[in-house]
Amino acid sequence: MNAVSSFPQDNVSPQPNRVFPDNARETFAAAYPEQPHVLEHRLEDHPLLRLDALAELAGRLPESSIEYNRGDLPIGVDGKPGQTGLSIADTIRRIAEVNSWAVLKNIEQDDRYRALLHDLLEELRPEIEAKTGEMLTPQGFVFISSPNAVTPYHFDPEHNILMQLRGSKTMTQFPAGDARYAPDEVHEGYHLGGPRELIWKDDLAQGGVEYGIAAGQALFVPVMAPHFVRNGPESSISLSITWRSDWSYAEADARGFNRELRRLGLNPREPGRWPASNRSKAFAFRAIRKLGMIR
Repeated sequence: MNAVSSFPQDNVSPQPNRVFPDNARETFAAAYPEQPHVLEHRLEDHPLLRLDALAELAGRLPESSIEYNRGDLPIGVDGKPGQTGLSIADTIRRIAEVNSWAVLKNIEQDDRYRALLHDLLEELRPEIEAKTGEMLTPQGFVFISSPNAVTPYHFDPEHNILMQLRGSKTMTQFPAGDARYAPDEVHEGYHLGGPRELIWKDDLAQGGVEYGIAAGQALFVPVMAPHFVRNGPESSISLSITWRSDWSYAEADARGFNRELRRLGLNPREPGRWPASNRSKAFAFRAIRKLGMIR
């Protein structure tokens, strides 16, 4: 398995000021880990998630943890879009007017944001670990977007809850694990270092489901579910809280093993979605990787 980390478990009594109310946790427990769903939350005006605080955070993060570009993009792009010429701090502070999209990655590198991420995920730990076991590799990502900005079609390897803090957006999700929306070869390439951006064709649109969220709402995104996002008419701030699981790592390594089989001229069966374990292929891939046999 990849090197992973997790937050230590806290033996604490229920908190009266939970960010996720009881009904949200009940909805999450019923749908996790395979069904997209909208949740309520109470994090809209957290001081660490205001524009000035985020601009300061961007100045403390390494350059590799910052990505920003134009916001007026098509649903499908070929590679990473170019930057705008502005600094990341200017982009964040002027997001309402600069037609941009920005993400601050792995905010848990900063102690205060790590504590925030820990507190949020700790609320959901019982529901998560009842289904997919130990919560691994907790990470946080903040998205700051101009009005009507587009995040192009792509997929992500984490279990993800996208929390809307300011403005609104609509995410169009497609079925995870369905090769019509993300071919098996693209999955396999991604897990061995390829891009997460996917090729868009207009005839895919009929298979998508739109989920609109406003401040105070969140959306769960299953592992590797293809999606794209359109911002609403106001600037937007969103926080993604993400984690991995034994299942998600096994699915990734099974994809890697399938690529090795495909190089031998075989046509392997795609990994199963949860609760299928994919352990045999995952263990085989980890063994040949350890032996240095991955090309």
